[in-house]
Amino acid sequence: MSASWPALPGEDRTATGPDGGPHPGRGELIGREAEMGQIRTSLAAARSGYGAALFVTGEPGVGKTRLAAEALAAAAGTDMVTVRGRADAVGGPVPYRPLVEALFLLARTGLLPDPGELGRHGPVLARLLSDTGDPGAASHLAVAETVLRVLAVAGRQRGCLLVLDDLHDADPGTLAVLEYLLDHIGQQPAVLLLVAGQAPRAAAELAARARRRGVASVVDLRPLGGPDVRLLLATELGIAPGEVCPGLVHHAVDAGAGIPFVVKELVHELAGHPDRHGAEASVPATVADSVRRQAAGLGPLGVEFLGMAALFGQRFPLPVLERAMGRAHGELTATLRAAVASYLITPDGTAAHSGPQWYAFRYPLAAEALLDDLGPGERAGHARRAVRALNDLHPGLPGAWCAHAARLHEYAGDIREAVPLYCEAAGRAMSAGGVGRAVDLLTRAHRLVEPGTTAPAVHAEVLERLLDAAACSARFDRLPEPAAALTALGGGAELDGAELDGAELDGAELDGAEVDGIPGWRRAGIHARLSDIATLAGHPDQARAHLDTALRLLGSHPDDAHTALVDLAAAQVELSRVAPDRLRTAARLARRAADTAERVQLPDVAGRAQLLLGQLARSQDEPAATAHFKRAHAIALAGRLPVLRMSAEAQLAISAASHDGLPTRVERARQEALRTGLLPLAHEAGTVLALDRIQRCEFEEAGDLIREAAADATRLGLGRPLAVLRLAEAVHHAHQGRRAEMREALERLAPLLDAAPGLRAMSYGLARAFCSLLEEQHDAAGREFAQALAYDAENPATGDFGQHGIVLLLGVLAGRMGRRHHTAVARASAAGTRWNHQFVGLAHAVLLGREGRSHEATAVADKALEAADLYPMARRLCLRLIARSAYEDGWGTPVEWTREAEEYFHGAGLQAAAGACRALLRHMGASVRQRRTGTERVPPQLRRCGITAREFEVARLLAARGSNKDIAARLHISLRTVEKHVASLLHKTGHPNRTSFAEAAHDLTP
Repeated sequence: MSASWPALPGEDRTATGPDGGPHPGRGELIGREAEMGQIRTSLAAARSGYGAALFVTGEPGVGKTRLAAEALAAAAGTDMVTVRGRADAVGGPVPYRPLVEALFLLARTGLLPDPGELGRHGPVLARLLSDTGDPGAASHLAVAETVLRVLAVAGRQRGCLLVLDDLHDADPGTLAVLEYLLDHIGQQPAVLLLVAGQAPRAAAELAARARRRGVASVVDLRPLGGPDVRLLLATELGIAPGEVCPGLVHHAVDAGAGIPFVVKELVHELAGHPDRHGAEASVPATVADSVRRQAAGLGPLGVEFLGMAALFGQRFPLPVLERAMGRAHGELTATLRAAVASYLITPDGTAAHSGPQWYAFRYPLAAEALLDDLGPGERAGHARRAVRALNDLHPGLPGAWCAHAARLHEYAGDIREAVPLYCEAAGRAMSAGGVGRAVDLLTRAHRLVEPGTTAPAVHAEVLERLLDAAACSARFDRLPEPAAALTALGGGAELDGAELDGAELDGAELDGAEVDGIPGWRRAGIHARLSDIATLAGHPDQARAHLDTALRLLGSHPDDAHTALVDLAAAQVELSRVAPDRLRTAARLARRAADTAERVQLPDVAGRAQLLLGQLARSQDEPAATAHFKRAHAIALAGRLPVLRMSAEAQLAISAASHDGLPTRVERARQEALRTGLLPLAHEAGTVLALDRIQRCEFEEAGDLIREAAADATRLGLGRPLAVLRLAEAVHHAHQGRRAEMREALERLAPLLDAAPGLRAMSYGLARAFCSLLEEQHDAAGREFAQALAYDAENPATGDFGQHGIVLLLGVLAGRMGRRHHTAVARASAAGTRWNHQFVGLAHAVLLGREGRSHEATAVADKALEAADLYPMARRLCLRLIARSAYEDGWGTPVEWTREAEEYFHGAGLQAAAGACRALLRHMGASVRQRRTGTERVPPQLRRCGITAREFEVARLLAARGSNKDIAARLHISLRTVEKHVASLLHKTGHPNRTSFAEAAHDLTP
């Protein structure tokens, strides 16, 4: 029932079909539930005879027309009359253009009232629709009243919705008519939905006046947030929201600022070029055209202003532009205001120098589109003027000005000036903790250095810095291919990491001599960095190949600085070898790297070596590990190395949390790592948090954390962190007794074990064996723990897999281990963690009980179980395991412990363990609770006493001091049955009589 109109840049015109209803291909409206709720309320009121007016406002592309189309579809779905019109600035304003279009639409559909029905307003209607008459000749008041009466007649039976779009381009007459309609629509069965931009034009002023007078509501559409952008991307790609790549969501939110039009066009551009992603994606042509037209509307001065601003990226400083353009502030004021009104730029409150001197493009793609529009000569000219102005205003280029100057020199073609400035800016970013920013700057610098045009030493320095930053941030996508990058430094055949094994190098390369201006020892340092990156990426063969090349390149002329780098890389590579002494060898290499680095004053290398030493010592010698972490922290503070500082603080937090059970500091470390772009560190802290939540039985939170981190590690190519996350996934399922899911997770882990062979022992101890225990397969659990110990003997694990806790408890219970074993395990630092303390303490209690020291055994057990309070499943498993020994040796409260364990296992769906507990209760001569419907209503303290659901019903009436006869009548049971239940209640709860029970259970009164 409405006319269609051509699409304009920035608006979605595909949402409705030619009849004004929903377009057959229109997808779900995303992120506008509240707005549509407001519109539907107004439509319902109109169908009851009470009209309303709503202005829909927002920036271009935010979805105003899309919302209007949804409103038309909602109205049509309730059989309302729907009609629409659009203002159009093309060819100059036409009097009453959107209103006339709406009237014509009503005429075509046969819904326009006969002029005779309008009385004296009939001639006005005829003049508006006449081909010969001049609509502008009619008075605004007459036109307004005529339209009002048309709406009243058209909607008198079922209500009417009139949508008028693009009112920011409407003629003054139309706005005057609308002002009248707004004042009188409330008495008509119609809704006015008026779509206009927020720019300071007459339509926006009309909306503001109407809202102040209370005759219209304003629905101001905001950009979509991250979750809604994910839904929009999923809809556009035709996949489930969970399948959308997190990186794509981040890029769409960042580059498109949540504006639906931009996000849609961006995803279509990326879908058409799957090899492009992130910063490499080009600006979609439709977005570029929209930005170009908006800029052209500002005139030549505006185009020049925006083109020069785009040289700075998304954010730009106004004073520098004014000086570069030779304009006073007042001369640019009108252009600046117009650019803000067009939604191309906005005052920036997020820049380092935020305030009235800084502005930002509404979204990064706008700046890229304007930059692409500059020709090479124009771009270079703008850049030279801008960099001169920048140097004049900020001599010495302090702070972030250095990066801006580097960018301008790049656009000006001054590569020799740009590269050192990029390196300096990256160093400042690293010092401030901006690792991601440093990678971006160094990537730009590396793209500028070319063999033959840049000194080899400069090329090598840029590459070294880029490799260091990428290793911290896991931004491997920004790295050049190793072979191409290193060949440019004169390395020849040695440099292809995939072909290094057995490669034949010439004599100069083997003995460390200089090649093309790059000494062999410096190339060795680059290979050491590449080895570290390959290790982190989970490619041990490539890591070893790069390390072997580095060792050969050091030759007979080693350099201490690069020797320290190579030793540290060798220590990391050693952790991927399968050898009984790999941890000792890694520690020796890391210690040598630390000593050398401190001697030659390489604080970053020395600190990283100390961190590795601490991680290697953690399970056996916690004080030594803490000392290494504190030494790394001190080095970081002295050298002002924020990345090293955060890494040391994270390791100290992990150590502290393992003892006090408080992971708050670990979570803070993770959040700081995420904020600064230290993704490998964030993943390490995240895995620690996930395992902690598994131990606490916070399975849903742990699962969400693991899934999100695993998807991110897969996207980044972090093979080693991904292996640990796959292990955590298996543990997550094992601690719930979900064997099938555990096996699937272990199958996903298997291909990654070459990168982290120590995880093999942990997969048996932390996952398989625990699952077997929950299934009451104790023999299988014993074999799996034995397999874990065997793997650990031939290839020691860097983490605890039960050998310092549950293995000891099981061995003591089975009689295989005694005092000597307990003493040996207790000496290890890992035995002192809160998780292991429960197992080690209970093993001690069992030994004390066997020695006849029952009081001591009970006291030790109580202390161990107090530590176990944080871990619901492990506590009940311990109770299940020690109860028989405690019963037979006469210590503790084995019946109460077994009942507690049975209740937990039953509630958790672990029926094998629950059944074993019930069998043990029978063995101990204790009553066994019947599992009937309604048991969940029995309070936990009574369930532990074995109170059944029926007995609980009796207990509530007994607490109310009812007689046996009253209870029998209330429950419709015999008097004899009541007597039996009362006697059972008193026996199970230990009360001597009914009065005592009633006083203790007064809160059970129904």
